[in-house]
Amino acid sequence: MTEKQSGEPGSSMPDEVWDRFAQDSERDIRTAGAPKEPSARARMVTERLRQQDARGEVPPGWRTGPAWQETNGRAARRRRMWAIVGVPLVVALAVVAMKPSLLPGDPFGTGADEGADSTAPLAEGIARPTAAPVSAGPGTPTLERPFADSPAARYADGAEGIVLPEAKAVGSFSEAQVAQALKQTKALLVDANLDPKTLLGGTPETVLDKVLDPRQPGMVADAESWLRKPGRNHDPLTLFSRFDPDEVRLVGDVVKTRGRTTFEAGREGVVTIHADYTFVYALAPADPDSTEVTRTIVRRALELELVDPAKYRVTPGRLVVVSHEQELSNSACRVHDGFLHPQFPSQAPVEEDRSGPTTDPYDLDRDIASSGAGSCGTVSRT
Repeated sequence: MTEKQSGEPGSSMPDEVWDRFAQDSERDIRTAGAPKEPSARARMVTERLRQQDARGEVPPGWRTGPAWQETNGRAARRRRMWAIVGVPLVVALAVVAMKPSLLPGDPFGTGADEGADSTAPLAEGIARPTAAPVSAGPGTPTLERPFADSPAARYADGAEGIVLPEAKAVGSFSEAQVAQALKQTKALLVDANLDPKTLLGGTPETVLDKVLDPRQPGMVADAESWLRKPGRNHDPLTLFSRFDPDEVRLVGDVVKTRGRTTFEAGREGVVTIHADYTFVYALAPADPDSTEVTRTIVRRALELELVDPAKYRVTPGRLVVVSHEQELSNSACRVHDGFLHPQFPSQAPVEEDRSGPTTDPYDLDRDIASSGAGSCGTVSRT
């Protein structure tokens, strides 16, 4: 440390300066290494800071260093925290991805809570709904907005709401034959519930002439007889939606539709097709000057069969009706003249026994067979 540098090339510092520099450096090193007793003031300041720190009153950095060091510490803690929760979070996200209905509110539109967005159109009706949808906003139905304050505002228009599943070969039937049977099912639903001619009291000719099997005992003949002469035990409303044109008129040219079609292998040589649909009709009195609007809701559950003509006596390519159930809402339930009779708000209530259960006509998760639909009840909304 005390070696003089004056003899080195390029040095111009006098020798006495080098001696003083060396002495000062040695003294500073010795002084710095010696422990010092803190002053009384220093002890007071330290104690005050300790107490303020305990109360949370000390600014950041007095104990642990500058603020950037504390920020670094928080970042490290965050990284450790993410390391702890990261794996469970990934697992949870994977579970939700496989079953999104576990999330409240059904944010992915699966149908578990169709009220998540009460204005967006509902998803196609392939899967069975798990809850009744909410109404699409408040309002009174009008000629301009006939489906106001109704879940039907989010339903598809007419035949667009009848979405068929992808066909595949079943037993002795090819994929093309199954696809044709599904198309016939849709044609039956459209002709019986959506065709304007049928709705205003006409005959659903497509159903009778092109879809139903004329060899099924009594089916076509009975349906034709019901249309000609309706009655309590032979009411065409069990198959067809019809209104009396002298009583009401359709509002607009749209019938709202929602439901689903499925199929499966039945007994040997049979494909069973299930169709469950709700049709919502907006109606006004036949008087062209009337602006009052009401709605009638019709739900139909059909079980049809495509039967192998090589095994059974049937007509190739036609459908056999195994069962048909219906629920008719906001219509006189003890009138059997072959027409639906909607109730308007301005009309006095029809005097009839409505001791049956109160049901929600928009709840497609409810089985018609177990809902008491055959009795005369009331509906919670239209």
